[in-house]
Amino acid sequence: MAFFLEHLPALIIVAPLICAPLCVLLRGRDQAFWTALLATWFSFACACWLIARVGAEGTLSYHLGGWPPPIGIEYRVDMLNAFVLLIVSGIGSVIVPYSRNSLLLEYVRERAYMFYTSYLLCLCGLMGVTITGDAFNLFVFLEISSLSSYVLIALGSDRRALTASYQYLIMGTLGAVFIVIAIGLLYQATGTLNMADIAERLPRDGPDRTVVAAFGFLVIGAALKMALFPLHQWLPNAYAYAPNTVSAFLAATATKVSVYILIRFLFTVFGVTFSFEVLPTAVPLAVLAVLGMFTASIVACFQTDAKRLLAYSSVAQIGYMVLGISFVTVLGLQAGILHLFNHALMKGALFLVLGAIFYRIGSCEISALAGLGRRMPWTMAAFAAGGLSLIGVPLTAGFISKWYLILAALEKGWWYVAILIVASSLLAVIYIWRIIEAAYFREAPPGAPDVAEAPLSLLVPAWILVAANFWFGIDTTLPVGMARRAAEALMGAG
Repeated sequence: MAFFLEHLPALIIVAPLICAPLCVLLRGRDQAFWTALLATWFSFACACWLIARVGAEGTLSYHLGGWPPPIGIEYRVDMLNAFVLLIVSGIGSVIVPYSRNSLLLEYVRERAYMFYTSYLLCLCGLMGVTITGDAFNLFVFLEISSLSSYVLIALGSDRRALTASYQYLIMGTLGAVFIVIAIGLLYQATGTLNMADIAERLPRDGPDRTVVAAFGFLVIGAALKMALFPLHQWLPNAYAYAPNTVSAFLAATATKVSVYILIRFLFTVFGVTFSFEVLPTAVPLAVLAVLGMFTASIVACFQTDAKRLLAYSSVAQIGYMVLGISFVTVLGLQAGILHLFNHALMKGALFLVLGAIFYRIGSCEISALAGLGRRMPWTMAAFAAGGLSLIGVPLTAGFISKWYLILAALEKGWWYVAILIVASSLLAVIYIWRIIEAAYFREAPPGAPDVAEAPLSLLVPAWILVAANFWFGIDTTLPVGMARRAAEALMGAG
């Protein structure tokens, strides 16, 4: 047990990394499934243990190979990345059981092992980005997650998935290039790649042009990766044409890790003073966030495909997270981090429900959902409940993070931004209502076949995330407390 606790930060990454090639070697669908299930749940258990240790002991520092930083690579776990690790590993462990039946419809059985291999590599990459304290190591893990994401999207049964994957590859590569250029410039300015060491060595006697250039490249690269408006064009097609399991996983994890990268560099590496006082970053971020909240929500209102509708909704929700960051206050940052957690729950649940619908009717077109509320009552009830959280109805997780965003706007004196937050939430009522109206208030078309309820293997994971939306909307101790501690540490108030 002592060995396990000592190497916990490495084990959470090693488990999926080792099990990914095992899925290829085993080949069989069942063997690959059980291998992926074991790896993801092991990583989730490690993430829970890490949160408990960080809460009790404070920031953890793990030296790979026993080499201390800045010479060696450091895994550094504080409250922020422990929180994100919990999100990524938790979502990853819930989706694997869901994938077993979902894959039967969307792939030939012989290709299932390819999914599990790419899935574990993507999970490993996302968690590696989150836990590493080395800037170049962050880039390596980011590329692992990105390359495997391209494969996962291309596995979609619709031929347009190949085009969506290629578009994502181009935009994702541009984002990665910007980030690695930023890391190179930071190394030139400081002579180190350890992020804590970079923060200490950055020039303090006025803005250095190399550091300013690195800052610009980093912010643009992270914005591309997180699909911040107007750099979001890759996201709708990627989510709409990817397999349903992949859409749920990426929507709940990938963009959240990219938001984490932005937070980590702005607040920890460059520092609050340089990021928001020396450079005028807050107002541009706030403007882009608000534009994304409204533009993407309006576009979502006119979509005919439910998956594409939720994809544009994700762009709008990323705006809420960035808006919280732009307040540059403890309360605002807390709201942004909290919405990162809550949006993973709500959007993961909604995409899993759409996957269950697709499993039965073979379509996610809104017109095809007519009368489905009576034919698949438990499935559509899960969508309605998840939609309430997305809108921000009280007693749901979505309400909590939007409430804190409004409080942060009022604290800063930006009452007009608080009004915009409420107004953009009302747009969510419109596009969620379009699906609810089709399912519950339209008759099934003549001759429509009888549709059975989705199997439990699909319903249970979806309802787990739906229940989490209500649990964390009522008992907010864990997410609010962790987000608060992370925000205080980042702002230097803790």
